[in-house]
Amino acid sequence: MDTIIYLIRHAETIDENSIRHTNETSQEINEKEILSIEGEEMAKKLSENKELKKVDAIWCSSYVRAKQTAKYIAYKNNLQYDLDNRLSERKLGNVEDLAEFMKDKKTRDPSHEQLAFPDFKTRDGESANETNKRMTKCINEIIKRYEGKKIAIVSHGGSIKFYLLNYCSVNKELNLEYKGRELNVTSPCLLKLTFRNNKMTDLEQII
Repeated sequence: MDTIIYLIRHAETIDENSIRHTNETSQEINEKEILSIEGEEMAKKLSENKELKKVDAIWCSSYVRAKQTAKYIAYKNNLQYDLDNRLSERKLGNVEDLAEFMKDKKTRDPSHEQLAFPDFKTRDGESANETNKRMTKCINEIIKRYEGKKIAIVSHGGSIKFYLLNYCSVNKELNLEYKGRELNVTSPCLLKLTFRNNKMTDLEQII
């Protein structure tokens, strides 16, 4: 009996570049980042995808933008969503360390670059391998708990990419590939993973 995991990246967030009179850390600000108006519309449209009809459970990161995306899927399925911190985005940590790491890189996306350097991490940050470990443990527990069911999991770009290192290769452009097909982990995206006997048998990009 197949277990289906719908791995979802949250919808588009608002761009905040204004003055901040706040004592919050960069990590706290990241956790509280909200969806843009367009992102809310994207999340609503995503929830109407036929693949997400009649899911049996919804699990979600504790970050605000993930919960804002999950709420539409929950509403459509008359379900509540469950939270697990292990589904949250990888911790970026020290921004100066990150800027130094990105200085000579060919992309502007640290999560792409960390695919090529999976052990790199900033002070107080997480590496791709560390994020993969917690994501894998969490999703394996969900698969075991809901064997034969359909589960939606709402997470984040970096964490999803690092989890997919279990099954995908990284090409020269630092994008993930599964059986020669390039994956695009944008905001939002919808990936369908099929498991049988706790082993993944197929990976398909729906959105």
